Amino acid sequence: MKTFANILLGLFILKAAVAAPPTDAINYDTDTYEVDLYSNYDYDESSNIDQGEIEIGTVLPIVNRPILSPEPVQEEIEEDEESTPKLIDGSSPQGPLSPGVQTPEASGGISTCILCACIRTTVYCDDHNLDSVPPLPKGTTHVYLRFNKISKINKNDFSYLNKLQKIDLTSNIVSEIDEDAFRGLEQLNELSLLDNRIRQLPELPNSLNFLDVSKNRLGRKGIKQEAFKDLKDLRILYLNENSLDHIPIPLPDSLQALHLQDNNIQEMHEDTFCNTKDFSYVRRSLEDIRLDGNPINLSRTPQAFVCLPRIPVGRLV
Repeated sequence: MKTFANILLGLFILKAAVAAPPTDAINYDTDTYEVDLYSNYDYDESSNIDQGEIEIGTVLPIVNRPILSPEPVQEEIEEDEESTPKLIDGSSPQGPLSPGVQTPEASGGISTCILCACIRTTVYCDDHNLDSVPPLPKGTTHVYLRFNKISKINKNDFSYLNKLQKIDLTSNIVSEIDEDAFRGLEQLNELSLLDNRIRQLPELPNSLNFLDVSKNRLGRKGIKQEAFKDLKDLRILYLNENSLDHIPIPLPDSLQALHLQDNNIQEMHEDTFCNTKDFSYVRRSLEDIRLDGNPINLSRTPQAFVCLPRIPVGRLV
């Protein structure tokens, strides 16, 4: 019985040995490999490694890698002189203005200097189909608003422009001007209202030396009494084609040119230009007087011209 058991055990061991894999040693072909696996590897520091040859398998897989979004960077906005918008004079549009006055940036967000043309301190807004005076930069000295459709001059249109020297509103349809529209403009030298529909002159600044109100509708009552008396620097005064029936006196001694042609002036007093009580008085500056186109005969008042360097242009017979 013991012998039979040993036989069965031997058969089992034999069967297991037959089923086992071969135990032969594996021979590596050194021709397939550039490195000797059985020798120590010496690192050569002088060798250049091409980054493109680095095995990409050494990089961590990105399949389950979390996506990191960059943290938002909060920009700090500094309100300094560089970030603050400037007007043509370098001033800020947020500067203090008179009540009710708007800057170009406040009026619909479009700067007047974009709509028009600003060259230094001069603004050109000719022929832009404007129906009102646009907000102007505070440093404006000269403004041209010719050939538009402006119908009214409001008291705040120019009141904040304390450096303004010239306003040209030629060929608009201005029929109304607020009484104090030009009052506070202490540096205003030239004002042109040529070819409009004005029926009443407002108060004028004493700084004026040029005034052109030709081709308007002043008529008999459009010019207040002694309207030009205090304009001590006035040199040029154009009032032609206004249906005037008289010469507005007194006129300042500084006057050099007075154009009154094509009105309805029928008579003139002897003291209109001269002083009949002082025959030594001479008005040397007034060399250009035009009265042609009026129903007046200048030969009827010869004493009215004795103080003048030249006889007025007009009808003598």
